[in-house]
Amino acid sequence: MKKLLALLATVAITGSVYAGEFPDISINEVKAAIAAKKAVVIDVNGSASYSKGHVPTAIDFAANQAKLAQVLPKDKDALIIAYCGGPTCSAYKKAAAAAEKLGYKNVKHMSAGISGWKSANEKLEAAN
Repeated sequence: MKKLLALLATVAITGSVYAGEFPDISINEVKAAIAAKKAVVIDVNGSASYSKGHVPTAIDFAANQAKLAQVLPKDKDALIIAYCGGPTCSAYKKAAAAAEKLGYKNVKHMSAGISGWKSANEKLEAAN
């Protein structure tokens, strides 16, 4: 019994260490989710970068940070995808953490970022 309790305590501690990490999602998975209208994509590259070109349907985090609760769907199980510049960029965490704090349970990170999206020759959407 003591061993079982020790194991459960270890699992609980390990789980809390990894809390706040966001699973990666590939460019192809993002494209499929957008096409199926099953995701909200958040661009965390800043408004200047956003206006030059972003993943289609993405919202500008910088312009919507204060009203994020109003621009995200009511469904807390909705897929939320955050991205920034590329694999070494960690700015996405700000948007991902904000969505998680609002209660969203399915928050992912497109680690390829806008640089990977462009390298894959995917279509960009420009701000209106």
